[in-house]
Amino acid sequence: MAFRTLIASALLLAGPAFAAPAPHMPITSFEQLAKPLPLPYDEQADAKAVVAAAKARAKASHKLLLIDLGGNWCLDCRILAGTMDVPTLKTWLARRYEIVEVDVGRFDKNLDIPAHYGITERLKGVPSVLIVDPRTDALLNTGRTAALADARSMTPQGLADWLAGWAR
Repeated sequence: MAFRTLIASALLLAGPAFAAPAPHMPITSFEQLAKPLPLPYDEQADAKAVVAAAKARAKASHKLLLIDLGGNWCLDCRILAGTMDVPTLKTWLARRYEIVEVDVGRFDKNLDIPAHYGITERLKGVPSVLIVDPRTDALLNTGRTAALADARSMTPQGLADWLAGWAR
């Protein structure tokens, strides 16, 4: 058992090289997303409680925890949410991640969530995505949390591929 845990941890730390392949996206442009784009962040939620519950579910189901930090005012955040709602990707993500959205306001709310994972400087943009191993509470994508902050410059397949890069 310890050997399997060691191998699994090594694969997680290796990141995208050992990732599960992303599903083929049925859309090629964000213009094809359902309109209006989602408003994914509950501005009234108790972020600590929501993250703790998602982490417990992720640990129990042997999934990774994906914490999506952003704001409903942010087009890139809404594009990410709309892309993750495409049925093909949504089903794929649900098998691998427990996803939780955390409203960070205008970079002035719930900053204790990223700080818990060592991100104490101002967020480099939103959406910022934290991929967490719920067994160890370790951030797996250190240094790459703001990779989707300019989501609109990517393609739907590019977003799916990035998300797949961390999945088991």
